[in-house]
Amino acid sequence: MQPDLKLPAARRLTVAALALAVAAAFPAHADTTSGFIAPATFRFDNGVEVQGTGNLVYDYNDFSGGAYNGARFEDDDAFRRKEAGLTVRRKGVFDATVNYDFEADVWQDVYLRMDTKPWFGTDLGKLRIGQSKTPVGFEGVTATRAGSFMEQSLATQAFYEGRRLGLDWALERPKYLVNAGYYFHGDLQGNNRGDTLAARAAWTPSKADGHVLHLGASASVERPDSEVNGRGVTVLPSARWRARPEAFLTPIRLVDSGALADVDRIERAGLEGLWIDGPWSVQGEYLRQSTDHAQGRFDGDGYYLFGSWLATGESRRYSGGNVTNPVPAHDYGALELLLRYSHIDLNDGGIAGGRERDWTFGANWYLTPYLKFQANYVKVDADRAGQSASPDIVPPRAQVHFWPVVRARA
Repeated sequence: MQPDLKLPAARRLTVAALALAVAAAFPAHADTTSGFIAPATFRFDNGVEVQGTGNLVYDYNDFSGGAYNGARFEDDDAFRRKEAGLTVRRKGVFDATVNYDFEADVWQDVYLRMDTKPWFGTDLGKLRIGQSKTPVGFEGVTATRAGSFMEQSLATQAFYEGRRLGLDWALERPKYLVNAGYYFHGDLQGNNRGDTLAARAAWTPSKADGHVLHLGASASVERPDSEVNGRGVTVLPSARWRARPEAFLTPIRLVDSGALADVDRIERAGLEGLWIDGPWSVQGEYLRQSTDHAQGRFDGDGYYLFGSWLATGESRRYSGGNVTNPVPAHDYGALELLLRYSHIDLNDGGIAGGRERDWTFGANWYLTPYLKFQANYVKVDADRAGQSASPDIVPPRAQVHFWPVVRARA
């Protein structure tokens, strides 16, 4: 037994949770329209709004189930995210955002997006320039503050391309949406050089509040570039496909393709679906990648499926082809229960990257639109190159996020 070893971490989690609650209770501005506390918003006579944004997340990961390949899973607690930024917008004209994660020390969304109607007199969609998320992967483009589970599924972790610099266009109509982008300059960290062409489309026959059906597909082609390192040596592009066991605070990956050298082309594709009916919802997607490299071609794929029930009667919200957190309808908040199955296969072409299957039970308590507590239980079953591992993971989380929340006025 190790209760004494875990107690300090648990205390730190409790202190962090209390600090987050205090932060949420004393913001700079009260939104009397909704009755909830909201972040500070400055509005100007010309319709421009300026709002600070942020997302503060603290995790604790409790592992049990031994070791893998000589490495032991160690309990840990730490800040997962320290995101801060600024959003400037004028409804129907433009919006711009700058966001930075001080925990990971990386730039996140940094872009300017323009509505086309003021230019052409009719809505032809929105144009965006800057760094943003590439569109292949429903879960991948979900905002970090709105994740239903503490960590993304195995397939999303492994295959999602992430943020890139470039141009994209999005058009939404009552029954469908399309999104296409060309990304040409890596990212703001100076990594991932190369270009990517990506597109996503979805059929949305129903997207009323509490009643949503979304069925979509996406695909991209990435051509990574060589880079010159600090010693003036040209480094050929490489790729590596791997995933953590749906808990972030461990360096151990139970599935890992290893580095694939001299990569010429990476193709990604995805299928996605979402159904919401009142407090019930089902979400899932299938993702795959194909990598052309010096030794041949490597294919990997994976999928997840999860169900959600809001026991307090609210619904998951849907907007712009994605999901956001529910708004609590009661003073005691909203309670959500979830179950997810996640699978990935990285065995192909003589590469024993491994297979993993995870079951995750989740519980989310949305105390306010800006304060959220999560707890997951992850049952892992993985095998790779003749070795296997099946740790159990219990990762609780406390999260406070200051972000624009759109509500209709009474």
